[in-house]
Amino acid sequence: MLETLLANYEEAVAVILFGIGLAMLLFQRNLIKKLIGMNIMDSGTFLFLASMGYIEGRDAPIIVDGVTDPSKYINPVPAGLVLTGIVVSVSVTAIMLALTVRLYKRYHTLQLDDIYLLSRHQMEDR
Repeated sequence: MLETLLANYEEAVAVILFGIGLAMLLFQRNLIKKLIGMNIMDSGTFLFLASMGYIEGRDAPIIVDGVTDPSKYINPVPAGLVLTGIVVSVSVTAIMLALTVRLYKRYHTLQLDDIYLLSRHQMEDR
């Protein structure tokens, strides 16, 4: 079992990162900490996809010296998925940070419980 884990350490680290991020999303009440957890989950996912796309002994899918045999190259799809995922992740992080700033300006806190209570009080006052 230990030999299998050591042979697949990239996947094990990816699962650990994903688990840490998921735990932060579930158990943290601070919005910034939740955002960090989401980014850690993204990193675990990207590491997993990149490690699945790499095959030892193969080259990048760039035709050199007329070699067109697909068994000589790695699959470029996982790398494309990782790049697309990074772009989406940065965009979602930017939007979430902007919303977090707006929430902080309105409620002067980043704790979800406090924001919920303050918003309930504002709704009752109307």
